[in-house]
Order: sequence, then C-alpha cells, then structure tokens
Amino acid sequence: MKERVVNTLPNNNVFNRLTQPVYTSNTNTYTSPGIVAPPENNAGISGSLFNSGTTNSTTLGLLGGSVIATVQLSNPSGSGRTLYLSKLSGGITVALNLLSSFSGSMVLSANGTLTSPSTLPSVNSNLSSTNTSVAIVRFSTAAPTGATTLMTMPLQAGPFSSSVFGSYVVPPGQAINLTVSGSLSVGGLLASTAYFVWWEV
Repeated sequence: MKERVVNTLPNNNVFNRLTQPVYTSNTNTYTSPGIVAPPENNAGISGSLFNSGTTNSTTLGLLGGSVIATVQLSNPSGSGRTLYLSKLSGGITVALNLLSSFSGSMVLSANGTLTSPSTLPSVNSNLSSTNTSVAIVRFSTAAPTGATTLMTMPLQAGPFSSSVFGSYVVPPGQAINLTVSGSLSVGGLLASTAYFVWWEV
C-alpha cells in the first residue's frame, strides 16, 4: 500500500501580495503611529531642530601653515534632553598661488578640551518657535586635546555636507567635536568652516 504524504506548510510568499499581504507596523518617538519622512522634518516642525557653527579665516604668511575650525557641541549634565546629530557640514575655502600645495581634513571626536574657546549661539530652524537649545556650543581655532576620535576624512577645497540622521547621540554630560583643518605650503588666504545640525528630545 502506497503511503500518501501531505504537506501542511502553507509556503506563503514573504513579499506583499494582494491575496497574502505581510503586515508591518511603524513606531516612532515623535508621532504615532509613525512618520515616513526623516525625524528632522518633525523635529523642525516642533521647534526641536537647531544648528550652529562658524568660520576661521586667516591670511597665511610666506611659509604657509594651517587654519583650524573646531566646533564643540556639549550637552550639560542634568539637561534632561538627548542630542541627536542630523548633519555635519562646512568646508575649506582657499586662494593660493601656483607654487602652493593644499591638504585638508575633517575629524569627528568625542569629549576632550578646547583651547581658548568662545561661545556660539544655537539657532532654531523653526523661525516661529521660541524654543531654545540646552546645548552649549563652543568654538576654537585649535584641535581639541584628550578627545576620542570617531571618524577622520580627507577634504578637498570646497564645501562638504554629511547627513547622519541621528546616528551620533550625545547624552547629558557628553560632548562631540567637529574639526575642519586646511593647510597650505606657502602663503595664501585659507578659511575653514564647521557646522552642526541636531535635534533634541
């Protein structure tokens, strides 16, 4: 007698079909049930998206040199908020003669100490919002000391922009630095710019 084997597995297609859909549910900390756009969109609407940065510009002497711009984004202890990086941007502007060679770099680092820092304002991207940032933003014309390097990238002359979509998180008591450095081998005008964009929750 021949035994009959019955396959009880439905063998459903894992991709959505009209007859056998695969259901998903979005979750998001800003709105429920979810948003399709990046979180920066809703952070901007709610007045929680900020930016800050500046430029260091110097005319170098005959022997050239380096021009550095470091912006530190610090979240004070006990602030009650967490900072999420949205974008790193800036660039290097250079006016040089034919005998000069150029090099540039961008370094993202954590914590550390700035040399002779000055304070920068934080600007809310929602022009109708009165919300203020808890972050302390400082600027220095030198690289931070004692910082932990997170990422290093070479730069060409010109602007750069990198969207990081909250992948770098700065909790209370922590700080993150963006250092843009340009160098010339002989004299010329050199400007380094560094900017952070972040949201707060």
